[in-house]
Amino acid sequence: NSESMAQMYEASVRNIEEGAVVRGRVVKVTPEGVMIDIGYKSEGIVPIDQVQREELERLVPGAEVEIFIEDREDSEGNVLLSKEKAEKIKVWESIARASEQGEVVEGRVISRIKGGLTVDLGGVKAFLPGSQIDLHPGRDLDGLVGKTFPLKIIKINHRRGNVVVSRRVLLEETRDRRRQTTLSTLKEGQLIQGTVKNITDYGAFIDLGGIDGLLHITDMSWGR
Repeated sequence: NSESMAQMYEASVRNIEEGAVVRGRVVKVTPEGVMIDIGYKSEGIVPIDQVQREELERLVPGAEVEIFIEDREDSEGNVLLSKEKAEKIKVWESIARASEQGEVVEGRVISRIKGGLTVDLGGVKAFLPGSQIDLHPGRDLDGLVGKTFPLKIIKINHRRGNVVVSRRVLLEETRDRRRQTTLSTLKEGQLIQGTVKNITDYGAFIDLGGIDGLLHITDMSWGR
């Protein structure tokens, strides 16, 4: 009846709130933007200048999208939507989840800044301090721009939008695992291969797999 229809209408109006992320379905693409049905009294629109060309190919009628509600009604009565903000919120949610659960995230180095590097975590920028880049400082930071690394989130501030990540933490975990494996298999009299790490006046330090061994100068050949 008309009363229940009115109640359903009121419920749909209440459920659509600015700042929310909702699921919608593409209705059509016009020169003004992408029209999306979000189950509201009027369709929503993503302005055409906010949609990248490669995205337009995917936004065909019937396609489902997650969308951010920017404004309940613009001057023409449409709900103003943002796909970019919806995607950014999803990235933030995944970053928060990775931070809570200690998961590894992938980040691409986009620039060198004072004190470290700026890293892109799929749409959100993070800070990788110089002390957290490697096990040993002194790497060519400019040469890392454009490269992708597995990282761990060590600090996150939602209110300020700050994220701090570390590569060193993961390298230390890998080194510790190698160290435990090496310790469990090392035996006196065993013939093993190692990598020279450092040379001093009294000998050389050899990496045996997460553990350093000292090769004394008196135990080297005459052609040291």
